[in-house]
Amino acid sequence: MYQNLLFDWSGTLVNDLPPTLFATNAVLRQHNVPEMDLEEFRKRFRLPYPEFYDEVLPGVAIDSLEGIFRSSFSNSPVQVTVLPHAREMMEWCTAQKIRCFVLSSMDSSIFAHQSRELKMDHFFEEIYSGVIDKRDRIGEILTTHGLAMENTAFVGDMVHDIETAHHGEIASVAVTTGYDPEARLRKAEPKHLFHDLTAFREWLEANPSQT
Repeated sequence: MYQNLLFDWSGTLVNDLPPTLFATNAVLRQHNVPEMDLEEFRKRFRLPYPEFYDEVLPGVAIDSLEGIFRSSFSNSPVQVTVLPHAREMMEWCTAQKIRCFVLSSMDSSIFAHQSRELKMDHFFEEIYSGVIDKRDRIGEILTTHGLAMENTAFVGDMVHDIETAHHGEIASVAVTTGYDPEARLRKAEPKHLFHDLTAFREWLEANPSQT
């Protein structure tokens, strides 16, 4: 069983897709660019997110977008919720004494508010938020916390999370509850792919000696 789990936040533990789309469309409107529906957004959005904005708003500095995005995110008519199965997964990890961490590109101030309001922050030994390119931090995190690569996995919902796990030479666990469609996740070749965190937990329970 994996003894150390790094979790992405958005789309893995919480559903923030509706407010993210709402805020993204506010940014696009500000620059007179047509809004996206959910299907188009999921098709085009990717991490690191500056690459996405370079594509949809070429020549616009990313720093100039963040203010309108944050305010619009906060004012979204649909707020962030904990995904089904996520809280139960974290409680199970706590009971199993699995060390848990967050590695997320979510803005640190927004993340702190969300994790506190949703009562999720206490599940994690350390939180790394506001990380634009997760590949740049994965090695440092493993070293800082003494996480053996063979006993560690990164759980996420996007291709970038899979690529980060590959970069850190740890196992990648993809879940289909978030931003990237299943077909795109499969192309990135995760070690494991599950439809939700309960399916992952059940696999862990059935394979206690495997990594």
